[in-house]
Amino acid sequence: MFFHENELQYPVEVEEPNPAFARMLQQAIGGVEGEIRVFSQYLFQGMNQPPENHEMRMLLYETAMEELGHVEMLATAVAKNLEGAPVGLREEMSQDSAVNAAMHGYLPRQFLSAGMGAMPINSQGEPFTMDHVYASGNPAADMYANVTAEATGRTLATRLWEMTDDPGMKDMLSYLIARDTMHQNQWLAALQALGDPDDAFDHLPVPDSFPQEEENQEFNYEFMSTTREEREDPEQPWTTGDSVDSEAEFSFGRQPGGGEPNLPSPDPRTYNQPTNEE
Repeated sequence: MFFHENELQYPVEVEEPNPAFARMLQQAIGGVEGEIRVFSQYLFQGMNQPPENHEMRMLLYETAMEELGHVEMLATAVAKNLEGAPVGLREEMSQDSAVNAAMHGYLPRQFLSAGMGAMPINSQGEPFTMDHVYASGNPAADMYANVTAEATGRTLATRLWEMTDDPGMKDMLSYLIARDTMHQNQWLAALQALGDPDDAFDHLPVPDSFPQEEENQEFNYEFMSTTREEREDPEQPWTTGDSVDSEAEFSFGRQPGGGEPNLPSPDPRTYNQPTNEE
């Protein structure tokens, strides 16, 4: 059960409306790095947690609801940045202002489909599709996905911060950047809590419940070079020394090779065109 309070999570003010920046903000709402993605991801991850993982469920639910609040903040920012734009369009329509506005960054769908409001789309007008919502059911795998989501979201927010001189928008984005900092740290803390608290990588490899002796021991810690020409071991942290999970040592090698593909002859019922060979 969820409840809504008619109050923004953090103040959203715009001193000088900027329709072009409203379009950029759409990426933070409906882009692959955006808030709809993380809200949905954390929500479904939380719903997938068994009863015994109560605290993990609460961590995910609480953060999902916070991210939903970020969607509301950004939608408010979009509407405020679009304030006044429809009047200008009407007055100059005979001069192809809609085309000119689109060329200068204005997103026509914000007017045509939403009446100068935000939409669940990215900065190109493409709808959010949930394709990048990851909820595997494995807490460690999900926490890594969450760190990535927050890292890319924070990168986007910092870029948006650079794009605006509006004090209100800088203040809002500064808040969102700060929350991304916290969320990256909390997911890493949750990862650490899944294993030995004194070993940040005790949960590796994911899933660590699979018996590692069942995997091919010859290749499970070897970095494979795929260049045609042989090259020497570059002696990097991923080719030599102890593995991150402390289970083995890294090595450097090449693809083992498996011979030419030996596919079966086509089944006549597939009507595949045979190749005539002399």
